[in-house]
Amino acid sequence: MTWTEGTMPTPEEKARELIDAKLTASGWAVQSYRDMNLGAGLGLAVTEFPGAHGPADYLLYADGKALGVVEAKPVGHTLKGVEGQSASYSDGLPESLPA
Repeated sequence: MTWTEGTMPTPEEKARELIDAKLTASGWAVQSYRDMNLGAGLGLAVTEFPGAHGPADYLLYADGKALGVVEAKPVGHTLKGVEGQSASYSDGLPESLPA
């Protein structure tokens, strides 16, 4: 992602850029929910996946099943409290999505 002159990315945008790069380097295909194509690869990281408790930053989808969530947080943000937020996304997955 390239930032135009005069604009500054938010801490979350910076975190997402870093997460996208690390997921891609690890073999995940990063794609938006709007453009989601489950046939694009074996491991998909789907951004802004809608759920009952709000969109997940990344839904990890592999081998035909949803298997995890990644939450983008600013660099230096501790994990305290994020576990509950991430766990809540499993409650909101559609019944039609294998998990």
